[in-house]
Amino acid sequence: MPLMLPEARERALLLTDVHTVLHLDLTSTEDFGVEATISFRCTEPGSSSFLELNGGTDVTLDGQPAPYADGRIALTDLAETNEVRVTARMPYVHDGDGMTETIDPADGERYVCAHTSMDITQKVIPCFDQPDIKTTFSLSVTAPSHWTVVANGQLDSRTSGDGADTWTFGKTPPFSSYLFTLVGGPWVSVTWDEPYAPAPGGTLPFGWHARASQGRELERDAEELQRITSSCFQHYTKIFEPEYPYADYQQVFAPGLNWGAMEFPGCVVFRDSYLTQGAPTELEKEWVASTIAHEMAHMWFGDLVTMKWWEDSWLNESFADFMGFDVAGVAAGYTDAWTSAAITRKPTGYRADRRRSTHPIAEDTDKIVDVDTAFANFDMITYAKGNATLAQLGHWLGEEDFLAGVNRHLTAHAFGNADLADFLDSLDSATEHDVRAWAEAWLRTTGFDTLVVTRDGDIPVLTREGSRLHRLTVSAYDDAMRLVGSRDVQLGDEPVRLEEFAGRVVVPNSGDETFAVIRPDEQSWAAITAGLSSVESQLTRALLWWTAIDLCESQVIGVDELIALADQHLRPETHPLVFEGVMRNLQAITRRYAAPGEVADHLAVIADIARGATEGDPRLAPGASRVLARLSSDRDHLVDWLAQDDVDPSVRWAAVQRLAELGDPSHIDVESQRDQSVSGHHAALTAQALVPTEAAKAEIWERLMGGELGSHEYDAVAAGFWGWEQADLLRPYLDRYVTDGLALARRSGQAMADVIGDAFPRLPLSPAVRRELRAAVASALEAGEVPTVLARAWNDALDDLDRTL
Repeated sequence: MPLMLPEARERALLLTDVHTVLHLDLTSTEDFGVEATISFRCTEPGSSSFLELNGGTDVTLDGQPAPYADGRIALTDLAETNEVRVTARMPYVHDGDGMTETIDPADGERYVCAHTSMDITQKVIPCFDQPDIKTTFSLSVTAPSHWTVVANGQLDSRTSGDGADTWTFGKTPPFSSYLFTLVGGPWVSVTWDEPYAPAPGGTLPFGWHARASQGRELERDAEELQRITSSCFQHYTKIFEPEYPYADYQQVFAPGLNWGAMEFPGCVVFRDSYLTQGAPTELEKEWVASTIAHEMAHMWFGDLVTMKWWEDSWLNESFADFMGFDVAGVAAGYTDAWTSAAITRKPTGYRADRRRSTHPIAEDTDKIVDVDTAFANFDMITYAKGNATLAQLGHWLGEEDFLAGVNRHLTAHAFGNADLADFLDSLDSATEHDVRAWAEAWLRTTGFDTLVVTRDGDIPVLTREGSRLHRLTVSAYDDAMRLVGSRDVQLGDEPVRLEEFAGRVVVPNSGDETFAVIRPDEQSWAAITAGLSSVESQLTRALLWWTAIDLCESQVIGVDELIALADQHLRPETHPLVFEGVMRNLQAITRRYAAPGEVADHLAVIADIARGATEGDPRLAPGASRVLARLSSDRDHLVDWLAQDDVDPSVRWAAVQRLAELGDPSHIDVESQRDQSVSGHHAALTAQALVPTEAAKAEIWERLMGGELGSHEYDAVAAGFWGWEQADLLRPYLDRYVTDGLALARRSGQAMADVIGDAFPRLPLSPAVRRELRAAVASALEAGEVPTVLARAWNDALDDLDRTL
């Protein structure tokens, strides 16, 4: 049963000084063994409490059959000091929620990874599964001798046995149970000692690890991965006053992870697809750098200092997201990271903030009634909007005061828990600004402001539709969009007259410092649409492209106008992050907003823009080639591409998928033999799902809803099933998505409910068919008993449908 807020509050007051000693046996392929000794103090002797353990068999408590039901082990008549011993057999899982077993299709090797998070660690070990009960961990693991095991603690020793070795790790500092992990398998590794004066001997062990079949890719990227890691670590240890809290820092590209990455203390895990088989695009390189910096920031924000309950998850994720982009730029050399954020990350925050599911960045505690509700709030309000809001806070306070407040927060609550009030206390002591009023306006309300430019004669006037104070840059351009001046502006209730920019084109928020959409005046918009590609700053170009996309989504301009703008101004674009970001948005806009009869023409323009880019700047070519291969209708060109040995694997698979969508699936098996990697397996599933015949769709549907697919496989199949130009063929499955998807979600966990929601049929449909789909989903929601995570995804999808309609 999910943990409820009142239960968590009661248990947090009752239990203190928790220590966990674990031995896990991973030698069996049927299930794994757990031996746990958990010691703790009780503030009210004679009281009762419980441990969570979900899915165990042969469970004992202190050597006797455990009082075990509904995923809980009852602990009764507690003493002032307590020590309990639990043993159990636990199942491996294949959906990424727990001890995840993966067989690599490339070489048949087996990997076992404890993918935990909110409400999941109890599927691996007995624990007090809430963030404000921290415990130390002392772990040993018995695993096959040819494996490497990596975990939260630093390796102390490895003892050889008969076909199995035992790995013993040092005792960790206290952290929340949702951050426990270990990963085992025949990893390939790159290790080094990072200089760090406070550590014993002046260095810390560092490492990158990947599946054996990814050895070539790890070797290819190892130098850059090490450089990014070292640069970010040295930066953080200079700007943060608390020392790095753990004994080493390992990073693992692990199979089966449901998230992009997870901030396990001392053992960060990344989805293995981050280590691309082919050459990564410039946008993918930036994402990797930002993610490395994001997860490392969590060592302080989230791991060292953790929220008390899940309503303050933003204190983890908003900070890490902000620091990820910022530190990727200032420390790791990815100086255009904020350009990437402006065109790919930040728009997801605006879209989320328009839906009924929007919520304050800092939600009211009592609204997060249980962990399922909390899971649904790990969304782009918490990540993207929170990131942008903290960027505005730093710009408003100034870097010195901002960091001073942050360091007071981290120092005051090290190895403990904190909430919004604690954070504001720390900020308040570091600045003369009214941070509580700022927090009330920015963190405790929903929605975003609109910055509107009007004219009083020739004089531009900047006004705000909304309620927040903004500090931002306003830039002025001549009619050819050449920069002529910029000004720092504080915009509140009163309009700001920009007299020095009389007669000029005006772009507010040109440095993208605040979270607000802009509405240029008619003169400025005419000049922007005529000269967008002439704007010198790539960050401002990204902001203006997002403005055009937002105007299209707001139905101020049509999809055809946006495509025409791209036809004119994306062709001369030279910055890869802007180019790739806009191309991604164009495809999403076409899928969601274009009428079925318009789709082919729009895709042809997008494909032709991509074709031009493949023949120009080599930094644009990797991303453009994938788009061209995926959208082209030139079958001969696609087949010729596949005949060449030096074509990037991601481009090859995009061509195979497009050929399958066009009715030629003959290349799928050939390419699968050529590429037997995990990424190849997923790409083949997508290609098979794209085949446009009734028989093929029926067979794929049974796989999609049969319950045998892992979450990554489900994503891959769903990505192909809803073909962009297959609306008529897929119409019978729209209602079945609702009924069959709901049935699958009811018998699955959070992760599967999440991917079922992601598989919502977002494809070009007529208004009448969109309304039928909307009615089917709304009816299911009104009937009740839709799992919380899926209900959130479906309500968001309804809001998106309504916006389209």
